[in-house]
Amino acid sequence: MSPKNLVTIVFCLVYLYLVLFKHRRGLAVWSGVLVLGIFSFFSKHSFFVLGDVVDFINWNVLGIFAGTLVLAEIFILSKVPVLLADVLVDRSKNVGMAILWVCALSSFISAFVENVATVLIVAPVALALAKKLKVSPVPFLIGLAISSNLQGTATLIGDPPSMILAGALRMNFNDFFVYHGKPGIFFAVELGAISSFFVLYFFFRRYKEPVVLLPKEKVVSWVPTGFLVGLIVALAVAPLWDPEFRFLGGVLCMVFGLGGIVWQLFQNRNLAVDVCKGYDWDTTFFLAGVFVLVGILEKVGLIDTLKDVLVYTLGESPFVN
Repeated sequence: MSPKNLVTIVFCLVYLYLVLFKHRRGLAVWSGVLVLGIFSFFSKHSFFVLGDVVDFINWNVLGIFAGTLVLAEIFILSKVPVLLADVLVDRSKNVGMAILWVCALSSFISAFVENVATVLIVAPVALALAKKLKVSPVPFLIGLAISSNLQGTATLIGDPPSMILAGALRMNFNDFFVYHGKPGIFFAVELGAISSFFVLYFFFRRYKEPVVLLPKEKVVSWVPTGFLVGLIVALAVAPLWDPEFRFLGGVLCMVFGLGGIVWQLFQNRNLAVDVCKGYDWDTTFFLAGVFVLVGILEKVGLIDTLKDVLVYTLGESPFVN
């Protein structure tokens, strides 16, 4: 069997597993890599060696993901996002506007914090409102999910796909705002966000009940917020020293993430341990494995083959592609 056919079969099997099952994604991807490594070792035409793993993984993107994930968890524990949501609710005229403001807050937070974490931050506020009003929380949670999911693409640190895009195209933090002298993807995402808020307002306008005041969360510390703001500023000026975005973004995110862990250790050792124990290793290994698997696809020529098929089928029009 040719390397191309073997890699295609393994890739399809891994992809099928990822579609059908949600657990142990990292193990599935690395199992595919291991199978390809074994076949390559015993093959007459070696197409993948152990040393390729280090070269294929984009360590800069992996550093950004790991650092921001830790910092986001510490930011959640600080209770600052929940306090902001409570303040917005208390200042709203009715429940519909309160939920809309909470969706707007989740949209803003998700531009800098991973989407699932964002929902976990603001969902308790929506659930508390729904419980006191004795209405279904489903529309509120759907609105939060939509709002948090869209904004993840707006900035470099919003979501793994943004990090992968930045790593592939050597885009720095500022390129998401201005790319080659033109408005970047941030503004396209914001246009979609504004449009979605009008849609959400259409659904939430029927909730005209007076706002039920919620007990405000007490902020544990504002220091994690300072860490997050400091990271954003650092990433904004990083292109001065790393214009091609090869390493500095990942280093900065790791430094700020480790700084957050050290600070948490001094504040509350048990919470720091919980942050480390709760770290999403499966997604980290999954992301690293995807880099390796795609690297193998590119090395055996499957990416070029797929590109040629698409060009032949769809033509060379950028609009069609």
